[in-house]
Amino acid sequence: KDDENINSQPFMHWRDRFLFCMEAVKRAEAETGEVKGHYLNVTAATMEDMYERAEFAREIGSCIVMIDLIIGYTATQSMANWARRNNMILHMHRAGHSTYTRQKSHGVSFRVISKWLRLAGVDHLHAGTAVGKLEGDPMTVQGYYNVLRDSLTKADPSRGVFFDQDWAGIKKVMPVASGGIHAGQMHQLLHLFGDDVVLQFGGGTIGHPMGIQAGATANRVALEAMVKARN
Repeated sequence: KDDENINSQPFMHWRDRFLFCMEAVKRAEAETGEVKGHYLNVTAATMEDMYERAEFAREIGSCIVMIDLIIGYTATQSMANWARRNNMILHMHRAGHSTYTRQKSHGVSFRVISKWLRLAGVDHLHAGTAVGKLEGDPMTVQGYYNVLRDSLTKADPSRGVFFDQDWAGIKKVMPVASGGIHAGQMHQLLHLFGDDVVLQFGGGTIGHPMGIQAGATANRVALEAMVKARN
């Protein structure tokens, strides 16, 4: 995916980046016969700019676009509506959340943010890793995942959920684990979060001593080995 800090810098203009990324995606699909993708970050200063970038991403063959939490909730819902109209997946990066979710005395819990973003209509949401570089104990992070994936979230004080939440017909959100994770933690990630999760290995792939391709292979082998061992 694009990094959350990437939008359009002089050394990496958004249009050029989108074209280079989709060229690589199509090449990978041709070589492997598998469906590939890249989350193109359309975060920008105005809604007009974001719509322009999202439309371009769709035109060149992407099925997914990415936004950052810092664009605000009105803009998020506007992008969610655009994604529904255009049959696109909307990936939400929670960039900026810690400015208030980590304020213990007067902040807002990320569990609440998760609920708001589910109501706003995003498809993916970064919800913590528990074993990576991000703050959050395993039980609390599992609580975030539950409010994104459940049809009925039962009260579970050990995970920070203090009352039942019936989500009725509100669509679920696919939680994303991303931030300092690597293949060596695969057993923990699957144990904590199950199968319905997106696992994103950035530095954990690039940092492989034998190179990026070897890092990607290590991730896949670790995942398949754990699933086969479990089943």
